Amino acid sequence: MADPIYLDHNASTPVLPEVREAMLPYLSEHFGNPSSAHAYGRVMRAAVERARDQVALLIDCEAGEIYFTSGGTEANNLAIRGVAAANPGRRHIVTSTVEHPATSGPCAFLEDAGYRVDRVAVDSAGAVTLPGMRSAISENTLLTTVMHANSETGTVQPIREIARIAHASGALMHTDAAQSVGKLSVSVRREEVDLLSVAGHKLYAPPGVGALFVRCGTAIEPLLLGAGHERGLRPGTENVAAIVGLGQACAIAHRTLAEEAVRIGALRDHLWERLKAQVPGLTLNGHPVHRLPNTLNVRFSGVSGNALLAACPAVAASTGSACHEGGESASAVILAMGVDPDEAAGSVRLTLGRGNDRIQVDQAADALIRAWQMLN
Repeated sequence: MADPIYLDHNASTPVLPEVREAMLPYLSEHFGNPSSAHAYGRVMRAAVERARDQVALLIDCEAGEIYFTSGGTEANNLAIRGVAAANPGRRHIVTSTVEHPATSGPCAFLEDAGYRVDRVAVDSAGAVTLPGMRSAISENTLLTTVMHANSETGTVQPIREIARIAHASGALMHTDAAQSVGKLSVSVRREEVDLLSVAGHKLYAPPGVGALFVRCGTAIEPLLLGAGHERGLRPGTENVAAIVGLGQACAIAHRTLAEEAVRIGALRDHLWERLKAQVPGLTLNGHPVHRLPNTLNVRFSGVSGNALLAACPAVAASTGSACHEGGESASAVILAMGVDPDEAAGSVRLTLGRGNDRIQVDQAADALIRAWQMLN
């Protein structure tokens, strides 16, 4: 039986061959500690710094503002909890109702520790409302944290506008850009953010590596205790092979991003048209324009998303729903957009990547249509 067509790139991406080749020397002949002063260590240190330059180039910052982490979750925790530890005078956090657990979890942790956390609602397209942000952010706000693009719907948030509201009150701005870096042009200067998180396995690097941008001068404390790695902010001997992989993935994205976004966007739109023509009542979740070029989240009428994907083994995709004993709950993100729970349960997230082509998209559309017809 052939492998299913992979349409779950917002969950994880395959490691690109060029990325794997760049990593291999640091899994074999190069093995020194980057902190060592001798030749073996200097080779590893040079590789880490080259990767730092590559990440910085992609998101438009200085290399010294990049700190390597074990992934997006650690980057988000370091940003949110690290800023809180360094700035004890303010104890108010503003976020949104549609954040990834890697952001909502640290916010809840601070809330349990006595911070006030306000969660601003989104509109029917999944975009954070600016009036809601203006109402929530005050002179007591320490940090505003809103994801750059939603992992389920692909909706891109108005980060620069939110950052300006935050800065006007003296608050810092963090964005989780795990889903957008490598898919969209992301510039920390243009978005005017103070902190930004990157996850390697979302842009064709291996899992277990990420980065945090910290604007120069931003007060932040480490979460871990140890030696002075990553200029004292993230102790622990660097995973050089994975860091090299992240750097190479960022270099590829920088070189090909514009062309690939157009190609993927055309495939996404073709998939939408194919499905819409054969599935009555099919509805788009998320913003029709301001969303990731690879992301199509749709609601199939009359079926649950989990049942549809179970009946369609030829396609590897996902829903935002959670299955529990005795029933199924719809995606919290879709519900936050005001969608009826019964309708929301029919949502399926289809996310394309570099390995997909027009033939695969047509095959996936045919398989999904057959599965929906079988269940109705």
